Amino acid sequence: MKTRHWDDWTLASLLAAKGETRVSLVVPARNEAATVGDVVTRVREALVDTVALLDEVVVIDSDSTDATYAVATDAGATVHRSAEIRPDLGSHPGKGEAMWKSLFVTTGDVLVFMDADLLDWDTHFVPGLLGPLLTDPEVGLVKGFYERPGELGALDGGRVTELVARPLIALLFPRLAGLVQPLAGEWAVRRWLFESLSVPTGYAVELTALIDTVEAHGDGALAQVDLGVRAHRHQALLDLGGMATQIMAAALARAGVPLSSAPAALRQYHAADGRLEPVERLVPVLERPPAKGLLG
Repeated sequence: MKTRHWDDWTLASLLAAKGETRVSLVVPARNEAATVGDVVTRVREALVDTVALLDEVVVIDSDSTDATYAVATDAGATVHRSAEIRPDLGSHPGKGEAMWKSLFVTTGDVLVFMDADLLDWDTHFVPGLLGPLLTDPEVGLVKGFYERPGELGALDGGRVTELVARPLIALLFPRLAGLVQPLAGEWAVRRWLFESLSVPTGYAVELTALIDTVEAHGDGALAQVDLGVRAHRHQALLDLGGMATQIMAAALARAGVPLSSAPAALRQYHAADGRLEPVERLVPVLERPPAKGLLG
């Protein structure tokens, strides 16, 4: 696995390497009206209007109840509601579902994924992720990593990474141990590769893409790029329980542990009137099949 830095390439060198390759930026979003407009506007102005590094900017709205769709449209993105893409295939909630559905409405030979809740970031994220894919034919998937500054320092955040993903990698998938941030939302992949992958509908999509890519194509198919600094909104601890459940289920399934595809019943305890009361939530652990057999 190769590790690079975002400024190892210039925009001019990437444009030359791009040639006829089409590149799609995909932003999965759910209730991100406060930030998605800035993400779309800055990327479009820097990498579509000024230089043609991106061929399209596509937002996949995952069942938002706020103004995400309107804000992203006004900012200049092509916006699709996840539930309305290939309705014959049904619809499920989740980030992975939105990313999987993007394969049916994008045209890029390379897909770049960016989260919609970015706060402290810059548009160099996109060319940084594209660098290995446009210049090294062996690389199929590129993962970003960055400092996440906060009250606790440069590595603030990443609780699920440190408490769930990294231990799973150490125990079950040690060949991925060199990845700095395996759950980072900023990554890029060749279309043919993503079309070949089984995709969890929830938050496990980032980890499973890494596991399955290395299993099928070897360590050389992965690269990671230091993107500098990134900040985003942190989720509450109890909300992370569902994310952790989905990641563990997908990883264990790939380690050969037989699991049901039915939602997992996650029991958590919430404070109510001075007492801790149990609250049970059903966490989807469904996976979508490779899209290559479903594309027209």
